[in-house]
Amino acid sequence: MASNLAIFASGSGTNAEAIIEFFQNDGSINVSLVVASKSTAGVIQRAERLGVEWVVVSQEVIDDEEAMLALLDGFEIDYIILAGWMKLIPAYLTKAFDGKMLNIHPALLPKFGGKGMYGANVHKAVYEAGEKESGITIHQVNAQYDEGEIIAQFRVPLAEDDDAASIEQKVRTLELKHYPATIKKFILS
Repeated sequence: MASNLAIFASGSGTNAEAIIEFFQNDGSINVSLVVASKSTAGVIQRAERLGVEWVVVSQEVIDDEEAMLALLDGFEIDYIILAGWMKLIPAYLTKAFDGKMLNIHPALLPKFGGKGMYGANVHKAVYEAGEKESGITIHQVNAQYDEGEIIAQFRVPLAEDDDAASIEQKVRTLELKHYPATIKKFILS
């Protein structure tokens, strides 16, 4: 029987789209639901175009343990995949999906992680620190930002003429290439 994924996303959904496409014809893993944090999130249009059910959840719903777990149970969700989710996951959800929730972070943790370290903020910090490399970290989710067990890291060298925007492009390439396959390896291992 296939494992069912829920993808949580707050933004445009490029990672969500890559994950959905990766698993479209996979008999072992199915993307059953996209959970968006706002009605204007671009991920909704991507989910619709790819034929995946989606729902927008308010902070009130996220904070309502009974309602949120009932929603996920209704879709028989086995794993939660964060793909640009910009809110802290409540402790009840990390407990209910302990060992079954992954996140991707656009830097090499433990550097450049924690509250406020997302998107362009991360790439700007990497640039300003004069780092020689950046990359992505795929990690399990716990009740703290970016502190769960690291599952995989992928690195990219940075050139002297790289700026925050070019670092972001290099990191995005790694995300789209490695996140779906790492999810599959994690679930099937």
